[in-house]
Amino acid sequence: MVTIEHDFDATVITLVDDGPAPLQEDVAINLFEDCITVEQYDERRDEVVKVTFSLAQIRDLRAALDLPEGIYKVRSL
Repeated sequence: MVTIEHDFDATVITLVDDGPAPLQEDVAINLFEDCITVEQYDERRDEVVKVTFSLAQIRDLRAALDLPEGIYKVRSL
């Protein structure tokens, strides 16, 4: 399941793991003007862990999803 919310300064996408057990914690993806953050609660640490991506890193990730194994440099448009 997925939810999409539009906040004042970001769009928030939440991915809910509703498949068979064992289930993982929800993942929240926050899309800001200059970066994207991914957050997930870590039960072992009892805190939310956040990773921040630059827009260039997201562009590279998007390209990598369709590429075979290897090392690549993505050209800017």
